[in-house]
Amino acid sequence: MSDSSGNPQNDKNRNKGSGPRFPFGGPKLPDLKPFGGWKFSLIYLAILIIGMSLFNFVFLGRVNPPIDFSEFKTRISSGEIKRVELTDSYFTGYTTLYPQRTRNRSVLSNQPFEPQGPVYRTVPINDPEIIKLMDEMGVAYYAVSREGSVILNIIFSWVLPIAFFLFIWRFVMKRMGAMGGSVLSVGQNRAVIVAEGDITTRFNDVAGVDEAKEELVEVVDFLKNPRKYTDIGGKIPKGVLLIGPPGTGKTLLARAVAGEARVSFFRMSGADFVEMFVGVGAARVRDLFKQARDKAPCIIFIDELDAIGKSRINNIGGGNDEREQTLNQLLVEMDGFDAAKGLIILAATNRPDVLDPALLRPGRFDRQVLVDRPDLKGREAILNIHAKPVKLDSMVDLSSVARSTSGFSGADLANIVNEAALLAVRAGRMLVSQKDFSEAIEKTVAGLQKKTRVLKPEERRLTAYHETGHAMIAAFTPNADPVQKISIIPRGFALGYTLQLPLEDRYTITQSDLLGKIDILLGGRIAEEMISGEFSTGAANDLTKATDIARKMIVDYGMSDRFRHVALTSRGTGMMGTAQTHEPVLHREYSEATQQYIDEEIARVVEQRYALTKEKLEQNRALLDKIAAVLLEKETLDEKEFKTLLGGL
Repeated sequence: MSDSSGNPQNDKNRNKGSGPRFPFGGPKLPDLKPFGGWKFSLIYLAILIIGMSLFNFVFLGRVNPPIDFSEFKTRISSGEIKRVELTDSYFTGYTTLYPQRTRNRSVLSNQPFEPQGPVYRTVPINDPEIIKLMDEMGVAYYAVSREGSVILNIIFSWVLPIAFFLFIWRFVMKRMGAMGGSVLSVGQNRAVIVAEGDITTRFNDVAGVDEAKEELVEVVDFLKNPRKYTDIGGKIPKGVLLIGPPGTGKTLLARAVAGEARVSFFRMSGADFVEMFVGVGAARVRDLFKQARDKAPCIIFIDELDAIGKSRINNIGGGNDEREQTLNQLLVEMDGFDAAKGLIILAATNRPDVLDPALLRPGRFDRQVLVDRPDLKGREAILNIHAKPVKLDSMVDLSSVARSTSGFSGADLANIVNEAALLAVRAGRMLVSQKDFSEAIEKTVAGLQKKTRVLKPEERRLTAYHETGHAMIAAFTPNADPVQKISIIPRGFALGYTLQLPLEDRYTITQSDLLGKIDILLGGRIAEEMISGEFSTGAANDLTKATDIARKMIVDYGMSDRFRHVALTSRGTGMMGTAQTHEPVLHREYSEATQQYIDEEIARVVEQRYALTKEKLEQNRALLDKIAAVLLEKETLDEKEFKTLLGGL
């Protein structure tokens, strides 16, 4: 696919799903939430404290306003107050002496009673004369110990404040997440433990990686029937490393192995081992293997192994950093258990070139399984699996969709099926049609359609000629991928695009095919120059791709005149095609003169292909104008319309 914008395309989306927790069709338990889903809040705690304070003030204390101490003494002297209750907080005077005798039963003087007259209260003062005054006036007085008030004072003064601050501290620690949790649970692993029987994924749910499944069948068979291997003296691999690009189904394969074997499954990411505290990662590795041994037979799955397994060869910081200690502990633990007990480690990575050699040696990760992007047959099988719950139109041809998605991973295909279903719902249809799949592929490859973006007439005409130049050179180039669609409707960052999709998977490319790709990329800029006499920024992305192809031909593929059959690239290229270089980016393994030759040869190749491509377009100028005019009118041309305009070429 070629576009007319200098900006890179957006990353492809990924969709993830999870199966039900009841693999045997059992009923789902109701959601039992206490108090109807009520959640605790700080507001409720504040209301509770205020309510208890009001209750203590209104019901446990006296509501009578206190009077002056001198007035209290005056009322005693006048004989109005006949009984006084003495407490640490208040002196309370009653105008009623005692209740009357009832049925020959007298009420003791220290028993509470309901006063018949006014009640006076004052704050006590250290005045010994008041006792003499009450004795002289014959006032009955007694002291009352407020044990309940003391307890309440302790609760409100000590217990509730401490509990409140503990609650706030715990609330803040939970909000802090990983940092707060690591303080309280240092050394505990964070593996997601899935119990036996809860994993519903099976090998039938995995498609497009038949070779990888065959490698893992032995692991499943060993976990089910270990004696069959131990009786003959065989040993199952301790570790299996799944290697492949993102989205190819490495995690899905690991779950399928656990589901087929019906054993417990420990799932953990490599990044979960490493924390800000030195030694935490190593402690979590020890704790993980300890729990796994207790639950054997089981499977430990470590995703993104490169997070803790990077090579220690060129580690400038030395051997005392957290990541290296975690790796060392992992190496020790993998040597310290016997696979005959049914403990097997599965790990996944898309960067095997950066892993430490000690991890990859026999005895640790004995078997390395490549999980590559699916081929045509595999893509069709993956589409069939993801399309099962989707209501498809009878005219939908998933094999055609598979042919149009060369190089897509399993996650990409799942995303396309989901996008097609969403497009059908958006259009108000009950069934997903072939058109929805085509639009989903374009949306994934080229980006979202920008219907509101309005181009100037000059920009629109320039874009039409640009895309027509790409399409015509693609049609004139042998072995080039056929043009499926030409559009000048903006998508993503591109003002227009030419969609080329291969009819079959290709694994090797010849020199003539690479030169043809450069021609197609340059066709858009040449068409712009032919109609406007100048260049625009719309071909920036095309020029970048053309330059990269020319550079790889000279540096990587040995296709230059001077260094034919010689690879000038850095050594140590990994399985995924990424150079395993720990040196600075500016490092190279050839001289300055060779670098100058590479730069000059790249410019020569691109200029040569530019001249040849321009000659082709000039010879077919009338056809270029005709197709561009139709494209300006219709905005989109499909494969059939484009071939008709070409006249059968």
